[in-house]
Amino acid sequence: MATALEDLEVLESAAMVADSIWGIVSQWDRFVRDGMGQQLTSAVDSVGANIAESFGRFHYGEKLNFLYFARGSLFETKYWLNRCRARNLLVQELFATYAQQLTTIAKQLNAFAHSLKKQKQQSKNNTLRETYPEYTVSSPLFTDEDLNWLASPLPTTQSPIPNLESLKG
Repeated sequence: MATALEDLEVLESAAMVADSIWGIVSQWDRFVRDGMGQQLTSAVDSVGANIAESFGRFHYGEKLNFLYFARGSLFETKYWLNRCRARNLLVQELFATYAQQLTTIAKQLNAFAHSLKKQKQQSKNNTLRETYPEYTVSSPLFTDEDLNWLASPLPTTQSPIPNLESLKG
């Protein structure tokens, strides 16, 4: 487990993608940059920001909560990348690269969440304290279906999030 914020591989991965996307967006014309560009950079920056905030939290439940926020921001980033590709703001190769990088970050978030759960279980064995309600997460932050959708190179791939599909008329 990383002992310093800067040692988190998942945070480094998120920062690299965020900086790369910012470099692309900063070159767009003003209309696109101020609209989609701001949304995209805000979403991708939020992935790393929530990972950092998770690292800074004391309680395991809070740590996991911020990893779920990072998960949401990762999905939002993929949404904006899909829109950028559909509007020909990104070439297919760059879009596919970002989709793969987001998938890698999702897997790293799963591993980070798993290590937090393990840490919590190990710390329970070494302390004496009152019992508290057990907050468990039985499934990973990202399912295989989520990972496949994030990695998909085609922006028309159906979202794995069921409530989004139910909104279609």
